Amino acid sequence: MKPRLLWVLVLAVAGVAVYTGNAQATPSSGFTGVTTAKATYGRIFSHVQTQDPQFWNEVMNMVGTTDLYVQQNTWDPATCGSPGCIPSTGWHTHPGPSFVIVTQGSVTAYDGNDPACTPHVYTAGTPDNAFIDPGDGHVHIIRDESGAVAKTITVQFVPAGATRRQDAPDPGNCPF
Repeated sequence: MKPRLLWVLVLAVAGVAVYTGNAQATPSSGFTGVTTAKATYGRIFSHVQTQDPQFWNEVMNMVGTTDLYVQQNTWDPATCGSPGCIPSTGWHTHPGPSFVIVTQGSVTAYDGNDPACTPHVYTAGTPDNAFIDPGDGHVHIIRDESGAVAKTITVQFVPAGATRRQDAPDPGNCPF
């Protein structure tokens, strides 16, 4: 191999290594998640439709085995580690949907694919106390920007044996 071509190859490999090194997962801070219950189900098919007291329709069809998790999550500024630190989950995704209920305080969710980095605030005891993360590669971060402790209970459906939470690199759409 000619020396010039060898140097081009070395620089290309080094560039890929540097790029890959910069695409590391973002760590959580001041955040803890505890699995309070887990169950594994075979195929789930459910369809309920009712007219009383109003029209309501539910359909679930999970082919294959499913793990169901119940998570208790806490954001605590006192455990964040440094002055000015905002408790955060770090950027991450899940392989299946997460149903989240805020039980104490407020959390702010940001979507990794939102170029405007729009904050979505959810607060315990209000009509905006819950949200659904669709999973399936939806990268997001949840922060406690209130300065007080925040807590959620989350129910997650994921393919059996899959990693429940997958850390992700910062998508670069938010200024934090």
